Amino acid sequence: MAAVVVYRGTILHTKSFDEFESFEQGFVAVQDGKIIGVGNDYDNWLSANESVDPKTVKQVQLSEFEFLCPGFCDGHIHAPQYAQIGLGMSVPLLDWLNTYTFPTEAKYVDQKFALQIYKGVVEATLRCGTTLASYFATNDLASTLILAREAVRQGQRALIGKVCSNCNSPDFYVETTEQSVEGTKNFIAELRKLNSPLVLPTITPRFALSCSKELLSKLGDIAKEHDLHIQSHISENLDEIKFVKEIFSTSYAGAYDEAGLLTKKTVMAHGVHLEDEEIALLRERGTSIIHCPASNTNLNSGLCDVQRLIKAGVTVGLGTDVSGGNSVSILHALSRALEVSKHIDVFNTQDIKGSGAAKNPQKNYKQLSYKQAFYLATLGGAKALTLDHITGNFAVGKDFDALVVDVSILEKPHRSLTVDELLEKFIYTGDDRNITSVFVAGRKVKGQICYPE
Repeated sequence: MAAVVVYRGTILHTKSFDEFESFEQGFVAVQDGKIIGVGNDYDNWLSANESVDPKTVKQVQLSEFEFLCPGFCDGHIHAPQYAQIGLGMSVPLLDWLNTYTFPTEAKYVDQKFALQIYKGVVEATLRCGTTLASYFATNDLASTLILAREAVRQGQRALIGKVCSNCNSPDFYVETTEQSVEGTKNFIAELRKLNSPLVLPTITPRFALSCSKELLSKLGDIAKEHDLHIQSHISENLDEIKFVKEIFSTSYAGAYDEAGLLTKKTVMAHGVHLEDEEIALLRERGTSIIHCPASNTNLNSGLCDVQRLIKAGVTVGLGTDVSGGNSVSILHALSRALEVSKHIDVFNTQDIKGSGAAKNPQKNYKQLSYKQAFYLATLGGAKALTLDHITGNFAVGKDFDALVVDVSILEKPHRSLTVDELLEKFIYTGDDRNITSVFVAGRKVKGQICYPE
């Protein structure tokens, strides 16, 4: 039996959207990559667990300015677009796709190029604390498998999808319906041969606009047959929504629902302009939304009111949406989500000089708190991806997916900080350099803290 490792010091995580839990002098005990104990009374826990020999326990003591928290979940990221990150931020979505994204993604038939970029994006996301990512790849099967193998090699938990699109795409980057369906089936089969509990397939129609009704339905059938995760986009851009309604003669959510693609294992990115009826449908189906504040702003798509979705009973996680988003860091997405919430509050409650009065004043609108945003970045994301039984917080029995954070890396605070202040300082001033260690299922994938292999 593997040795027990106990992390002692400031421990924090969430239990729900409104329930933040912390232990100032707490502990998390780990064995075989699983959490076997958590709380604020280590001695009592140890005495109650006779199977744990105190002499063999390896303890890691966190410093005054360190804390242990769950790993981040990126619910929506386009791995191939890492090659173009930071480009095209001045154009709207559909122009951006045609000018930058489709030409870039078409390059991934070159497997050497694919390996270079995919190796880099997995390294970068792990460095930034992403222990669980839901990746879009490209239409190309071979290079999508390269991404999967790279996630396995580097030890990242991931959902990976071969992108499907058979219409409204450039001639150099489009499939037939048959190619898309067979490619998806082959991808599922080949991914399962990797035999990794960390990396799973997810059905990935790019978005309704680039898929025919027939293709969407066939993908829905595959997902149902194999009980798979599903990911796509919804209601991101007003022009996009207009085209979808014209093609499918229904709402955006309705187009997916008719194909059987709205399930409890489905995540839809954006949801900026969802109608009330669509939100009700998502709640009924158990489908989640991944909030992508950076790309929604960068591509001029709009401001997503996360509170509206959550109040309606829809589960929400966070996504970087690289490269519509300009950072692979969920920490940055977290701070952008807070900014968007503050902006919505301003628009709801203030008469802005130069822009006029608020059209629909909501004087009682509540901004996201930083603790609620932290939930979206951790347990909320895991729940959206229906992996919260495995990861997302420090509940006993879950895998140890965790970050060690040191807020004194760049500049030591001039005074001691409370638990809440440690988290707040990290959110508003931190970056990947403050994340000194990253663990996935107990395996160290970044950092120097010793632990049993």
